[in-house]
Amino acid sequence: MAPLSTFDTLFNLFLFVFLFSIANQYSHARQHPKPSDSLVLGLTNARTTIKLPKQSSTLLNPNISSHMLDMIEPLREVRDGYLISLNLGSPPQLIQVYMDTGSDLTWVPCGNLTFNCIDCDDYTNNMPMSKYLPFHSSSSVRDSCASQFCIDVHSSDNPYDPCYISGCSLSTLIKGTCSRPCPTFVYTYGEGVVAGILTRDTLRVHGKTEGVTREIANFDFGCVGSTYREPMGIVGFGKGSLSLPSQLGFLQKGFSHCFLAFKFANNPNISSPLVVGDLAISSKEHLQFTPMLKNPMYPNLYYIGLEGITLGTGSGSMISVPTNLRDFDSFGNGGMLIDSGTTYTHLPQPFYSQLLSELESVIDHPRATEVEAGSGFDLCYRVPCTNNVTNNGMKSVDLDDHLLPSITFHFMNNVSLVLPQGNNFYAMSAPRNSTVVKCLLFQSMDDEDYGPAGVFGSFQQQNVEVVYDMQKERIGFQTMDCASSLAFQQLHN
Repeated sequence: MAPLSTFDTLFNLFLFVFLFSIANQYSHARQHPKPSDSLVLGLTNARTTIKLPKQSSTLLNPNISSHMLDMIEPLREVRDGYLISLNLGSPPQLIQVYMDTGSDLTWVPCGNLTFNCIDCDDYTNNMPMSKYLPFHSSSSVRDSCASQFCIDVHSSDNPYDPCYISGCSLSTLIKGTCSRPCPTFVYTYGEGVVAGILTRDTLRVHGKTEGVTREIANFDFGCVGSTYREPMGIVGFGKGSLSLPSQLGFLQKGFSHCFLAFKFANNPNISSPLVVGDLAISSKEHLQFTPMLKNPMYPNLYYIGLEGITLGTGSGSMISVPTNLRDFDSFGNGGMLIDSGTTYTHLPQPFYSQLLSELESVIDHPRATEVEAGSGFDLCYRVPCTNNVTNNGMKSVDLDDHLLPSITFHFMNNVSLVLPQGNNFYAMSAPRNSTVVKCLLFQSMDDEDYGPAGVFGSFQQQNVEVVYDMQKERIGFQTMDCASSLAFQQLHN
C-alpha cells in the first residue's frame, strides 16, 4: 500500500477537528437509555443504537464467481455483540469483527500504534483488539477514486466527486484516466463515527467442507485509523454493494445465524454457525417466514412487520401494535428493523408503556425500583429462587425464567415467535437471600418519528435460528439451542 499523500494527511487532521461535533450531534439525536456498569452481562452502549447507513446500489465484485461455494464461519459472543474472524492479507492476518446486519461497510482497525479510538477506554482496557497491518500484506492496495465502491462509501450521486476531492483535473475526470486513490471517508453509526481509507486485499473464507477455504481477491473494506466510540471492526451484512454477502455474490441467495445466549459471552470455546449461500436457505420450509418489507428510502436494511404481542402461554389476548411497526411513511420512516448490531429490542411510545403496564398486571413479584433507577431498564422484579444449581445441573436462575410470563411476537404472514424465556428478563446480579433481580431487556425508541419505528435486537434473537432468504425476500425463525453440538448439523440439513 502506498503511503498517505500530503492531501490525506491534512484531511485526517481536519477529521479530528470535527469528529467530535459530528458524533455528538448524531448520538444526541439517536441515543437510547443504557444499562449501568454494574450489569452482569457487561453490555455497553457501543453497539446498542440505531444505524442509518449510507445508501448504495448493488454491485458484485467482478473478481468473484457467482457460483462460489457456501461459506460457514463460527460466531463467538462477547459482551456487546457477536464476532466473526476475517482472514485478510498475504500472509493472512486474523482480525475479529462484529457481525452487523444493520450496515454495509466492512472495516477493520488499521495500524498497530497509529489506530486511535476516542471515548473507548472502558472497552480497550478490558479486551484485546486485533489490528490490520497493510504494510505487512503483499496484496494490500488502496482502492481507486473511480471505483464504484469508493463512490458508494462517499454516498455520492455524482461519480466524479471522489476523484475531484482527490485532486484530479477536469480533463482526467472526463477521460476517465484519473488514477488517484479513493479519498478518506467518514462513516457514521448510531453513536459512533469511523474515518479511514478504502482498501482492497485478499479475503479467505471457509467452505461447508471442513478444511476447505476459498481466496477472494480484491475484497473491499475500510482500513480505519481513527474512530469515535467504535473500538472494534465491523463486517456489514446489509444489502448494499459494500456488504460482505454482496461482494461475495451471495446477496441473491441468503444467510443464516444462530446467536448464542448471553451467558456464553467471552467464552472462546463455544461458538455457533454463521452460514452464507445456498446452504443457508435450503430445506428450510419448516421454519416460519415473514416477508421482508421494502423501504424505498433505506433499501439496504432488513425490515419486518410486527402485528401484535401476546403475554403468557394461555389464551391471552394479543396486544395490537401501532401500524407504523409494519408500514412506512413517504419519508421511509416506520417498520421494524431487524438488526444484529442493536442489542435490545426497541418499541415506540406509547405502545412501549402499554406493554409495561400489561406486564405489571400479570406479574406478582415485588418490583426492584432501585435497580431500575440505576440500570436504565424500566421493569425489574425480585424473583424467588431456592438453590443455585438443580439436580440435573441446570442453574436455578434459568429455571426462574418460567416464573415470569412468556412473550410472543406476532409478525406478518401469521408468524408467531415465542421468545425463549431467557430473551425477555435477565438476572442483573447473582442470587441473594433466595431471590434474584431480573429486568426486562426491552427499551423505548427515543425518536420513533424518525427512522425505524422499532428494532428487533440481538438479545431477543438468542437461541433462534434466523434465516435471511434473499431469493424469496423473506426472513424465517425457528427456536433452537444454539450452543448445542447439534446446532451446526441442524443448520446444515
